[in-house]
Amino acid sequence: MFARFARSWDLAQACIGVLIADKSLLVFPLLSSVAMVLIVGTFAIPLIPAFGFLAGHGSDHVVSALAYVALFIFYWVQYTVVIFFNTALVEVAMRRFDGQEAGLSDGLRRAWSRLPMIMGYALIAATVGTLLRFIAERVGLIGRLVIGLIGLAWSVATALVVPVLAAENVGPIDVIGRSTELIKKAWGEQIIGNAGIGIVFFLASLLGIACGGFLVIAAFASHQAVAGVVLLILLILGVGLLAIASSALQGIYSAALYRYANGKPNQGIDQALLGSAFQPKA
Repeated sequence: MFARFARSWDLAQACIGVLIADKSLLVFPLLSSVAMVLIVGTFAIPLIPAFGFLAGHGSDHVVSALAYVALFIFYWVQYTVVIFFNTALVEVAMRRFDGQEAGLSDGLRRAWSRLPMIMGYALIAATVGTLLRFIAERVGLIGRLVIGLIGLAWSVATALVVPVLAAENVGPIDVIGRSTELIKKAWGEQIIGNAGIGIVFFLASLLGIACGGFLVIAAFASHQAVAGVVLLILLILGVGLLAIASSALQGIYSAALYRYANGKPNQGIDQALLGSAFQPKA
């Protein structure tokens, strides 16, 4: 287990090297984040007063039904946007692994060509997410734990959906089967690697917030308002940059595992390291 964790982390470090060599990959999660802020604002601004009105004039069943409809639509749009930009990122990463030149336009062009499939899969994911949310709100603690495990299993099974969407011409249902098939080959590495990346960036964010927060408080306590505001802005930007880098790395990592699981080399990543990540089943 410890050997697998060390191997997965070495692979994650190799992906960090890929990101350092091509920082333009950060643009995709940045665009995704900006789009999500706009989407949240688009949903929140008109819905808050609408639900406030319904709460005072409509029945609880009507408000609840409309809330789930709004949640479903939000999930669908959210998944579509996130998967679209992740598909673009993975496309560029895989071209880089082939030793080809690729840029922002290449990734966006591929993602746009796969938009119907992306929307189709996002529709399935939104349906699953809404159903799990609906059931979880109507069962007890044990039921919530079971629903949580089902959600985790769904997340694991669909972990390689994005590279499949980027590389293969398959439908929104078939893409789930292909992801599950590839996960069986990469079992453990995908989970441990992504968890390792997430933990490292979480700890880095926590440390940054603690140190930056201390400096901000110290600046305001010293009546240095301008310095405090500047430090606060830098802190927010720093944490945001870490989140964007983490998202980009997870995309690169999934692209590397997808390619190797399909017998394709990854330029810039040690093949022996990738080879050790996949042990043939007896």
